[in-house]
Amino acid sequence: MTASHSLKASAPPPTPLSAALTNHLSSILPSFLSRDSLRTSVLPHLLTSIAATATALRNAQDVSLAGSSNSFGDDQLNVDVLAEEAIRLCLSQCPSVVTASSEEDPVEKPVQHTGLPFQVIEAEQDRTHGEVYTVAFDPLDGSSIIAPNWTVGTIFSLWDGTSALGASPRQKQIGAVLGVYGPRTTAVVALRLPGDDKGVCFEVGLSDTKAGQQEWDLIRASVSYAAPPFKTRYFAPANLRSTNTHAAYAKLVAHYMAENYTLRYCGGLVPDVVHALVKGHGVYLSPVTETSQAKLRRLYETFPLALLVECCGGRAIDPATGKDILGDNGLEGCDERGGIVCGNAEEVQYAKEVLCG
Repeated sequence: MTASHSLKASAPPPTPLSAALTNHLSSILPSFLSRDSLRTSVLPHLLTSIAATATALRNAQDVSLAGSSNSFGDDQLNVDVLAEEAIRLCLSQCPSVVTASSEEDPVEKPVQHTGLPFQVIEAEQDRTHGEVYTVAFDPLDGSSIIAPNWTVGTIFSLWDGTSALGASPRQKQIGAVLGVYGPRTTAVVALRLPGDDKGVCFEVGLSDTKAGQQEWDLIRASVSYAAPPFKTRYFAPANLRSTNTHAAYAKLVAHYMAENYTLRYCGGLVPDVVHALVKGHGVYLSPVTETSQAKLRRLYETFPLALLVECCGGRAIDPATGKDILGDNGLEGCDERGGIVCGNAEEVQYAKEVLCG
């Protein structure tokens, strides 16, 4: 049985954006780009869903099995279901998002636009010259570490068009958002539109206004990896146990230790990647070995992470092949999996040489 998203509950009210954030979105998405809906509807609704998920997590003091499993056969926690529902409800209020799928319900389906008459949906899409998007998301990445109250996150992948399947991830995936639920609620947003090779990345935070309401504000207008020399170098090695059987991975980890890198690994994909973006340096490694097969789903995890990392001046590769994760070959299904090595370009290149020979 999969998580229910019947949308019977009411959608949360939109979380306001501060004047600074509104102006920033206008500067990076001016009206002549014909991305009005992306600026005024899609991104605000994704941020609203992160705020709603944060509220749901704060009120979920009991983290337990929901008694259901997703389509991959993974047991669901009650918080997985809460996050899924919160995001689906917000997407239902966004006319330009016409298709959605999630790691909990990995089938692309038309979005049920509740509370919006068809005329409004049709007018919105006409006003934006047919501007339509597909959203793929991991509602709660790191749910296995949420019981001890560790930081977890949400991952969004935003695609041009009515489907992410069969589409070139380098050309059609135009956005990625990482929501971070810790002592603070923050989000890192990356956008790379067609014709723009570099892209942009910025960070926002959820705070309380003097009126007692929540508001998204701009934290950093530009997020990027730093240039050397580095005061401190970081590495985040997933699945360290596989160093017992993977000689190249063992050699790579030994290199980091010998060179006095600082270990920063919490077991949550989102906070581990964001840590490097905050510090300006870091390499995250999730290798694929004979005893540890690929488990990260490309559509919901590695593709959006790769886009965000590249927009920050970094690099993301498949550790099994050494190729850049974002290529022109589209996905055939939502369950395709792989590993990832991402971070500062120089660190990723070195890891590639060691892991791939």
